[in-house]
Amino acid sequence: MSPRVRKIRKVLNPPSVKGFKPYGHEAKEQPIQEPIILHFEEYEALRLCDYDMYNHHQSSVMMGVSRPTFTRIYARVRQKIAKAFVEGLQISIEGGKVYFDSDWHQCHSCKCYFNNPFREVETSACPLCGKNTISSFDVDDKTTSTADFVDNHNMCICSNCGYEIQHQQRVPCSQEVCPKCNTRMKRK
Repeated sequence: MSPRVRKIRKVLNPPSVKGFKPYGHEAKEQPIQEPIILHFEEYEALRLCDYDMYNHHQSSVMMGVSRPTFTRIYARVRQKIAKAFVEGLQISIEGGKVYFDSDWHQCHSCKCYFNNPFREVETSACPLCGKNTISSFDVDDKTTSTADFVDNHNMCICSNCGYEIQHQQRVPCSQEVCPKCNTRMKRK
């Protein structure tokens, strides 16, 4: 029997950072270990409960999931963060089955992220530097159905040229580099 298809979770904004690294004398002496991967929905659960101080019911409504599902996501993210702190591991925030509340874009010239809350107005240039070297930051394309998303979620894609490779377990997509244009990959 195949597993149930996971519902895509709603995230208000992408995180402002891509992760955290431990520092100090002991951190330099340790061998390089696999980072702890926080998915965007786990980051959102932590932000809603611990930063914005919403309760589990309010947060689950905002993310578009049931309250028990939200509680499982929240427990998982707290366990991952505790493990990273205790063992001195790097935290990387990426991936997951999410969609953003508004259209988010990334500028390849100045490396900034910005959103477009007005879906009827197409974004053609970066508001910071004015260049048109932008791409969509959305995890889920508007043209991609849920069935396509389930089949393609184990792929890394280049946001610059669209080159795709199979995702490798325990290797963050952001550590993969596109062989065509030397841009960092992201989860499809």
